[in-house]
Amino acid sequence: MCKLTHRAVLSITKKAKRVIQKAQGKQFVHFLHIGKTGGTAVKHALKQYSTYGHFVILLHRHSVTLRDIAKGESVFFFLRDPISRFVSGFCSRQRQGQPRFYVPWGRDEKNAFKYFDTPNHLAITLSSTNAEERVRAEKAMKSIEHVRSSYWDWFESEKYFKSRLSDIFFIGFQEHLNKHFEILKSKLSLPDSVELPKDDIQAHRNPKNLNKFLEDDAIENLSHWYNEEYNFIRIATEIVEHRNLGSSKIAAPQDAATWSLHDL
Repeated sequence: MCKLTHRAVLSITKKAKRVIQKAQGKQFVHFLHIGKTGGTAVKHALKQYSTYGHFVILLHRHSVTLRDIAKGESVFFFLRDPISRFVSGFCSRQRQGQPRFYVPWGRDEKNAFKYFDTPNHLAITLSSTNAEERVRAEKAMKSIEHVRSSYWDWFESEKYFKSRLSDIFFIGFQEHLNKHFEILKSKLSLPDSVELPKDDIQAHRNPKNLNKFLEDDAIENLSHWYNEEYNFIRIATEIVEHRNLGSSKIAAPQDAATWSLHDL
């Protein structure tokens, strides 16, 4: 007789539990964890509420995308101004995720941080008149985790994203994380006692003393580099406004022309 592995038993048990929960009329709500959008704080706050009321809340790793979620099951996620996300991602990876995590640099990341010591240094070099420096900056942008990732990595294409609109439960923005988390709590019927962590380490926030300054030319370079990211933000904002996903008015992040470094 074939002996099942411990992992196989857990998988079967998990599937059986989901069948029972569906039979009970539970609503499955999946959290897509997009890097550097406040997801670690959200997951910390919700981890004790995997089942609450008629909801089953599933908190996923970065690798899980919309395509991985079964059609008909709900999805929520948070977004962030792409330039703000760039600064946060750069600073986080420069520290290799510490102190909350420790994710060592890959070879290309190590080379990137060998040459670029601040977000501004990298961003400004994207328009360098020196071709070798410019190529080095472009390679770094494609090598550093979170800096290189795109919203489209989670949602594939505009066509596919819009084909799943009926499954979008909530869209929040990191720039208004506290306010939008309260709206999410209401939609999930969670108790008032549920709150985001105040501790910077638990929330995986960058230290406030880091050099996050960007020159105007650096912001302009990043605006061009992340053009497709701003396109996704535009689409998501339109969805929020038209479908009223939990609030009569959920403000999108500032655009690149007026954004600030507040709360990076």
